[in-house]
Amino acid sequence: MDRPEERALARRTVLAGTAAVGAGLAWGAAGPAGAAGAAGRGPGLAQEVVDAEAARLERTLLALRRDLHQHPEPPGCERRTAGVVARELRAAGLTVTTGVGGHGVVGVLRGARPGRTVAYRADMDAVPPRDIVGGGPAPAHLCGHDLHTTIGVGTARVLARLRHHLSGTVVFLFQPAEESLSGARAMIDAGVLDRTRVAEIHALHCGPFPVGRFATTVGFGLPGQDRGEVALAGPDAPAAARRLAAELGALATVALPGGPADLERLVADAQTPAGPLARFVALQARVREATVGVSYRCWPQERYVEVRADVRRIAASCPGAAVRFPDDPFPAMVSPRAEGRALARHLRGVFGRSAVTPLHAAFPPFSGEDFALYLDRVPGTFTFLGVRAPGDPITAGYPHYPEFTPDERAIGLGVRAMAGWLARRSARA
Repeated sequence: MDRPEERALARRTVLAGTAAVGAGLAWGAAGPAGAAGAAGRGPGLAQEVVDAEAARLERTLLALRRDLHQHPEPPGCERRTAGVVARELRAAGLTVTTGVGGHGVVGVLRGARPGRTVAYRADMDAVPPRDIVGGGPAPAHLCGHDLHTTIGVGTARVLARLRHHLSGTVVFLFQPAEESLSGARAMIDAGVLDRTRVAEIHALHCGPFPVGRFATTVGFGLPGQDRGEVALAGPDAPAAARRLAAELGALATVALPGGPADLERLVADAQTPAGPLARFVALQARVREATVGVSYRCWPQERYVEVRADVRRIAASCPGAAVRFPDDPFPAMVSPRAEGRALARHLRGVFGRSAVTPLHAAFPPFSGEDFALYLDRVPGTFTFLGVRAPGDPITAGYPHYPEFTPDERAIGLGVRAMAGWLARRSARA
């Protein structure tokens, strides 16, 4: 059936010979180069060779993304997706291990030349109905993980074709259960970092920026999250809970977005040095009879101590109130500065200076990102890949919104960016 979603996907397609919005948006914008030039100038493969290989995979990767998109699997249930990924990696000649931390897949690509071991993480799960803005009837790929997985497979295939000129080893981690913030921990606990001994790890994530743009997170990233509850007692407990919820809600310094205009403002604020998002608390307090549930995200993450103290202080005004924080806060994802700056230079060299936007704050509406757990162990980068098509509303490029319809040209851009970057990093002395 020709569904609206499929027509939207077809509209995004960039067929061979179709003019791109700008030269940097073509899958293989650089001219083809032979294998003799693969070593290139400086460390790593020549970007021209990477671009040519990425261009050859265009139709294959579009078909892969659309297949994954039509078969969304919620966190912890990525059996089919993992099978597709494993098949693709084995066909490319990687050493593949499945069932890592659940349905996780690890592909190892060893280059022919000595070098370091670097990793790339791609998350595979779809957004469960409860996490879709406004709710939804079923899991759906509304966070771009189908693009992330496709880019990971494409990057692996490009580098596998060039392995005779590749230095070091590249480890591809296809992770389950990111949406539930449990997949990274499961893979780490399964020993994936220890066994592969990666020196650093990298990831892309779809973001509400124009297609062709990369938003770097040098020293910033995504906030963690924390949850607690305050239980009240007594005959007037329900009324007291409503009053307490209002007082706790006043701790928020930034409101969650109510519509496209709010999203536009948040994206602009995140690009503003020392702007309104340099320090924030995004907090919600919900009443359930005589209990107030509190969930919040803050930046910087050191503010968790401050917010918990404020919650206890305000709750103390209610006689007999019992405050409970059942778990430690989930950590914020903070991208290291040195690696982030190096990636920004690389991306500017490949796509032009205007293709890179530095972020100066974290996005408060985003939920936690368990890539934080990898970055707690090894350095690396986390970069937003612009997926907003020209003329589209911001919700078409903003993850978790039901209108999320990413521009498929971002796939080729992501493959070109990451294949060149990983080859360069694995070749470092």
